[in-house]
Amino acid sequence: MRFLHTSDWHLGRRFHGEDLIDAQHKVLDHICDTARTEQVDALFVAGDIYDRAIPSLDAVRLFSHGLHRLADLGIPTVMISGNHDSAHRLGVGSGLLARAGVHLRTDPADVATPILLDDTDGPVAVYGVPYLEPTLVRTHLEAEAASHQAVLTSALARIRADLATRPSGTRSVVLAHAFITGATGCTSERDISVGGVDHAAASVFDGIDYVALGHLHGAQQVSDRIHYSGSPLPYSFSETGHRKSLTLIDLPAGAAPTVTRTALPADLQPSLARLTGRLEDLLTDPAHETLTESWLHVTLTDTARPYEPMARLKQRFPHTLQLEHIPANIPAQATTSPTYSERLRGRGDLDITHDFIATVRGTQPTDDERSLLQEAIDNSRVSAQEKESV
Repeated sequence: MRFLHTSDWHLGRRFHGEDLIDAQHKVLDHICDTARTEQVDALFVAGDIYDRAIPSLDAVRLFSHGLHRLADLGIPTVMISGNHDSAHRLGVGSGLLARAGVHLRTDPADVATPILLDDTDGPVAVYGVPYLEPTLVRTHLEAEAASHQAVLTSALARIRADLATRPSGTRSVVLAHAFITGATGCTSERDISVGGVDHAAASVFDGIDYVALGHLHGAQQVSDRIHYSGSPLPYSFSETGHRKSLTLIDLPAGAAPTVTRTALPADLQPSLARLTGRLEDLLTDPAHETLTESWLHVTLTDTARPYEPMARLKQRFPHTLQLEHIPANIPAQATTSPTYSERLRGRGDLDITHDFIATVRGTQPTDDERSLLQEAIDNSRVSAQEKESV
């Protein structure tokens, strides 16, 4: 049986102010065209359909277009909600959509209810595990703790219990939206840490024939049976080197899956690049002529910050989207202090609050204070999730 695995569409997202709706429209059409030309038996979308819990009208219209294209394929589509989605809003109409072959899994109560497929090798049970906010679902899943490891363990225990009731030889597929230990993230993904931990071990999926993961934007392999498809478009300059692709899976009976990455055409997505150098050199060097239409992150190395650098850069490179100044001839210890955004880059909420306490008070928070800060951060995220679900 052959599947197409994708995730992290983030419909409605912008890239440093640039509108991506047209690019996302082309990508959705390409996904549907690929499903047809590759003659897949099912399409998987592993979460973060939308970029926001309350998406823009343009994003909703694009999703509606995508649903019609998916229904026209005549093959089952299985989607789960991600941490950016409002599970309740995304799940509206799921019963009706299932009649058209589009199966939305947004409710943790349904994790052990599979979509059943068949081919000449026998049945395949496809389980959708939506993003599980540990504090919100711990009680329902009877998990041992409010952690990603614990709630995924409980969800997979229910799935294995259902699998045990299926005919011998039934192949299993699980869609999930999570950060699995050993994978590599980037700056465009939202922090999901609970108690300072944002990941779960790959062992929670032991015994599953293929795991289609979402959340991380770089396509990557966790094991021969566990894969991230990555996002079909880049959403930050940390993805400049990513090779965006779709993931094809051939799942035979009694053997490991065969996984193939099919690159997305270059003309479907913006060209990202980084430029470093003195402003005058960047404005005059003919070697940079090929980047005039690229979306750029520019690092200026002039000794002093040039006058109106962004305006001048945009005369040659109209899509200069991010600019920083790091003088090249000044020792690192003598450079000016990093900007606020630079200090926060790559840091979690807990680290930021610890730094704030240390800066204001002059001493690091105590162990009791660290526990209270972590509890406040967790409660804040849970409260936001609950509001999105109303």
